[in-house]
Amino acid sequence: MKAFITGASSGIGRDMARYLATKNIDLILVARRKERLIELQKELKVNVTIYTCDLRKKEEVFKLFETIKEERIDIFINNAGFGLFGEFLETDLDRELEMIDLNVISYHILTKLCLQKLEKEQKGGYLLNVCSSAGFLAGPRLSTYYATKNYILKLTLAIYEELRKRKSKVVISALCPGPVNTEFNKVAKGHFSVKGISSEYTAKYAIDKMFQKKLIIVPTFRMKLVLFLSRFAPWKLILKISYKIQERKVK
Repeated sequence: MKAFITGASSGIGRDMARYLATKNIDLILVARRKERLIELQKELKVNVTIYTCDLRKKEEVFKLFETIKEERIDIFINNAGFGLFGEFLETDLDRELEMIDLNVISYHILTKLCLQKLEKEQKGGYLLNVCSSAGFLAGPRLSTYYATKNYILKLTLAIYEELRKRKSKVVISALCPGPVNTEFNKVAKGHFSVKGISSEYTAKYAIDKMFQKKLIIVPTFRMKLVLFLSRFAPWKLILKISYKIQERKVK
């Protein structure tokens, strides 16, 4: 088997690569930081191909897919993304547009192209979109990030139903963790007031559940409970709680 992972130079993407390698699955790893990818390539005991690519630029997304489209790839994982803490009135618009380009546009393009490859050419496989529990909620002080994750989560759910009606052998899943201990906070210039879980645990849990054909993958009981209870709470209460959780701390 072979897996394709974006955002593989750190965090969840890197740990997914490590875990898949223990299952003797060859890898295609994509990120902007070539040095990090080379280090990971040397570490892993499987065949690893690396591509440096800025997925914020849609022309590079299309070019990347053209490069790999002839290969037999069994697992596609869309993982690259970032957030930005701060009040919507104050956050940098250019940075937010970059976030939308990466978190939404690149995901949409790759989901479309990879799904067509899996369904029409290979007649099966796995597609895992790394979403977030944010995809079920609205996030004051992290508003654009939450909005991007809502887009990808709802897109993934809709595609699942279309595939089910087709009796497709393609498995699509959405990983929806709460806060995870990665470089997210550093890049987003802020932090959450709740403790994050480990990237290693998140990656392993996600891959295991993906192979079990789970649609929505939420790694912790705490977050499952939060999402369940949020169904019954008034929106204004949820927004007040979210505002408290999204603490901003510019460095």
